Amino acid sequence: MDRRSMIRSLASAGLTMPGILSELLYAEDNPLSPKDPHFTPKAKRVIFLFMTGGVSHVDTFDHKPELNARHDQQRQNRQFYKGTGWKFHPRGSSGLEISELFPYLGEIADELTVINSMKNINGDHFGATIGIHTGSATFNRPSFGSWVSYGLGTVNQNLPSFVVMSKGLPYGGGQNWGSDFIPVSHQGTRLVPGNEPIRNIQPQPITKRQQKTELDLIDYFNKQHLKGRESDSNLKSRIRSFETAAGMQLEAPDALDLSGETADTLKLYGLKPGETNSFAWQCLAARRLAERGVRFIELVDGDTALDYNWDAHANISKYPELARNVDQPIAALIKDLKQRGMLDETLVVFTTEFGRGPCVPSAGTDGRGHWANAYSSWIAGGGIRGGTVYGKTDEFGLQVVENECSPHDFHATLLNCLGIDHKRLTYRHAGRDYRLTDVHGDVITDILS
Repeated sequence: MDRRSMIRSLASAGLTMPGILSELLYAEDNPLSPKDPHFTPKAKRVIFLFMTGGVSHVDTFDHKPELNARHDQQRQNRQFYKGTGWKFHPRGSSGLEISELFPYLGEIADELTVINSMKNINGDHFGATIGIHTGSATFNRPSFGSWVSYGLGTVNQNLPSFVVMSKGLPYGGGQNWGSDFIPVSHQGTRLVPGNEPIRNIQPQPITKRQQKTELDLIDYFNKQHLKGRESDSNLKSRIRSFETAAGMQLEAPDALDLSGETADTLKLYGLKPGETNSFAWQCLAARRLAERGVRFIELVDGDTALDYNWDAHANISKYPELARNVDQPIAALIKDLKQRGMLDETLVVFTTEFGRGPCVPSAGTDGRGHWANAYSSWIAGGGIRGGTVYGKTDEFGLQVVENECSPHDFHATLLNCLGIDHKRLTYRHAGRDYRLTDVHGDVITDILS
């Protein structure tokens, strides 16, 4: 008899009862258990849509007729105004102006609050991307999703509290969903769209009872090893990962299996039967994960390695293709959530790292450069007053002239919708209390319902 068979036999005979011993002798608080918010929340979860590369605000959500009127005219310092090649139309009963690049989003314009006064803390892709995710462009810090997981936990212990679906990597890679000094249990779990979003998720060819016996034994020995090392958060999180992995074998395959969705639902998202690697698949999978209690779901559009993203230095003419890839699925996600009565409890956030410059170095230039001084984001769902525009840039989209919104203000507002006071969500590290918004951030009360 080999070692594994012996241990399995002992466990089956009831001689070790590891699960019971583990609970009785080494019980500890589950870092992912649900936690009460600071006050009654409007939203319970977040679906965070990140567009890699820097989406041009003046071509999408910030209409600038004067910029168009001065197209190719010289400004100063050898700069030329560059108008947009796409028309804007007032949409919905609110009259929200949205570029023709997003006809489907136009259909749900009354659900959106567009913030046209975003200003990031860095003009480099890496710093700006990490900045909008963590609040810091210079130091490693826990991501927004990790803070939400830490602050609220999750209602489904069989799935991660924080899931990231990313076909490719954004600038900054996994640091954007890392937990840094917060316990590793709260970092994002990445799923890669395709035939196998989670590797090795299928159970081994043994019975569920046998697998439970093995996992209980592992848990028992892990808890023995933890004795005397209770302060090691990485070890605790590693042990917890076995439990999460086992739970995911039970629920994740079903959550990511779209075969049971109706033809009408697939059509709504623009999704072909059997398709698994598109942004539309990510959006529908996000709704299914949200239904199953996942607290924070991030969807990343774009792949820096393949140069397929919103980075348009020399080729802004690729925007129609990029917009088509996300427009219908995102609008469908919001419609679907609303139809199911989930939108009022879900924050849907659309953002990017920065905008694109309204001026270019020479007339006729096809692309636009980085522009962190002003850009657009939007929010829909729980706690947000839809059909609203917040903030304003000048007549060319160069600078914010009204109600500037920093990443800290953005994060503080989103946390507020989740019932969290951003000043009270802290974690003690290296002798001081840290928070997502550092020493900054104001809740944008004007956009709250």
